[in-house]
Amino acid sequence: MASVYALDFEKPLAELEQQIEDLQRLGRERQIDVDGELKGLERKLDELRSEIYRNLTPMQRVQLARHPRRPYTLDYLSSIFTDFIELHGDRLYRDDPAIVGGWARLGGTSVMVIGHQKGRDTRENLKRNFGMAHPEGYRKALRMMKLAARFGAPVITLIDTAGAYPGLGAEERGQSEALARNLLEMAALPTPAVAVVIGEGGSGGALALGVADRVLMLENSVYSVITPEGCAAILWKDANQRERAAEALKITADDLLQLKVIDEVIPEPVGGAHVDPDAAGEALRDSLIRHVTELRKIRPEKLVRRRAEKFAAMGAYSET
Repeated sequence: MASVYALDFEKPLAELEQQIEDLQRLGRERQIDVDGELKGLERKLDELRSEIYRNLTPMQRVQLARHPRRPYTLDYLSSIFTDFIELHGDRLYRDDPAIVGGWARLGGTSVMVIGHQKGRDTRENLKRNFGMAHPEGYRKALRMMKLAARFGAPVITLIDTAGAYPGLGAEERGQSEALARNLLEMAALPTPAVAVVIGEGGSGGALALGVADRVLMLENSVYSVITPEGCAAILWKDANQRERAAEALKITADDLLQLKVIDEVIPEPVGGAHVDPDAAGEALRDSLIRHVTELRKIRPEKLVRRRAEKFAAMGAYSET
């Protein structure tokens, strides 16, 4: 079936898929054998798909990370975790639907799962603020992390946001303090923590769930201090320079693995996680189980020390 939604670079694939669909329908309607022609078109489709996704530009990866059919946190919670019990509220102001989380089981292990949640349609996006959390969302996340630490349960965070919400109300309620508090508290969390960028990892809003013992990224996710469009607008006063900005920012999973900002790239099905969510979820599940199993063998004080050393080693600096 032809794709309902196709990105610019996916349109040649969508056209071939439509040709295949049309040919199949013609064969059924006229009761003629079209197997030979179908095999040729399908072979051409496979070759073109492999070529396109093998040579994606950084900006094309950004587009895949933002794909509206890409699996979100709640999708993974229903497919790779069991016994999920959602927790609500920050005990200070309100419940922020842009952050979801609670107790769940991963391969028989009780874990605390926390993640950003975007919407599938306009109504849900307005409810969840397009995955951009207010300070109460990050305070809710921190409350759940501390609860997990109290019981010695691993913390798993799923990152997918353009950034923390920068609105007036959010700033009035202490957005920057909430983000900074999460960085401080996560750095000293005495329980295993694994963070996964499952889509778009933007700025402090992503980092506030990203100070973990292991930081992983799905193959077509991105992680950056600013969006390519925002960077282009600042540096070149032209958002159309986003391709140039995306290249310079080094925001892809492969780039960040080379820079040692992350620890592992989780492969996705050809075409992206949205093409085969079950396969993407299985790869994520296997990776999470492996890392959680390894981290649970390490004493809490050693975990905290290693986590601090890990982040302190990033980048280059000099002391005077």
